[in-house]
Amino acid sequence: MSSQKVIIADSLEQTLTQAVGECEHDRIFLLADETTQKACVPLIADFDCLKGAHTIVIGATDTHKTLESLAHVWEELGKGGATRHTLLINIGGGMVTDLGGFAASTFKRGINYINIPTTLLSMVDASVGGKTGINFRGLKNEIGVFNNAASVILDTRFLRTLDQENILSGYAEMLKHGLISNEQMWAELLNFEVEAPDFGLLQRMVEESVAVKQRIVTEDPTEQGIRKALNLGHTAGHAFESFALRKHPILHGYAVAYGLICELYLSAVKTGFPSDKMHQTVSFIKAHYGKMTITCDDYPTLLELMTHDKKNTAGIINFTLLGGIGDIRINQTATQEEIYEALDFYREC
Repeated sequence: MSSQKVIIADSLEQTLTQAVGECEHDRIFLLADETTQKACVPLIADFDCLKGAHTIVIGATDTHKTLESLAHVWEELGKGGATRHTLLINIGGGMVTDLGGFAASTFKRGINYINIPTTLLSMVDASVGGKTGINFRGLKNEIGVFNNAASVILDTRFLRTLDQENILSGYAEMLKHGLISNEQMWAELLNFEVEAPDFGLLQRMVEESVAVKQRIVTEDPTEQGIRKALNLGHTAGHAFESFALRKHPILHGYAVAYGLICELYLSAVKTGFPSDKMHQTVSFIKAHYGKMTITCDDYPTLLELMTHDKKNTAGIINFTLLGGIGDIRINQTATQEEIYEALDFYREC
């Protein structure tokens, strides 16, 4: 897999101009959703490096991370005369960067693409690491490929356009990065005023969070080993997210936060994670993310959704757990009884 540059932009225009210049191209297409078309595309539309670029727009939110949206992007690329030498620039949240990256990876067997993430979630997670894809048959990220963007350009000024829910959604992934990294990072995240953020401090924390992910994906680009650390909270979290898609969709980071509750409980029970740190983290999540209502009757459905997780082997549900903060235990299993106990803990905590 090709290497990927992640750049913290001081001047977005200068940084994007350089990134575009490093990609041989005959045409440029921009991909945005209905939200970023209004809020973010106008901030870059007048850049000289984007003169003549054609904009493709898809529906907003994860409900549009579908085969139909993907086909629409392919169709618009074809109608616009895109070739194997065309450049696609994805500007938006994780849905846009995931779907746009997959569209670029498959059109004409692959064209170059650049990600400009505009949400906290996409900055610290979705746009970095080369995972692309769409949801399929009600399952999160069921279809996709590993393929790095030529460049990922982070401009934290976009964060000022976000509502509180989207700030919190990305912050859950930062909390996960703290848990798999070190106690200092974890403690700072728990003590940060996330509901009244200091954006200068948040920029520095974003850089540190991105560095955690970059270090791991550089070591293990295709998730054969240590990259599974990044799945902490995601086995249960993706089940919550897929379950919610059937009724009232929730943001990815909220699902991860709920998944962290379950998987920190499993960590405390199975791999010795300190109960005081588990309760501190769970209290933070409860205070800021509330809770998605589930009942005991939903457990079999959630368990079935967990069996579709991509980390599983031979049908055995696979978790990433912790022995302590930064003490990563990949390829952990749990019985149905243990998983149901974790769901009990989530409901009762």
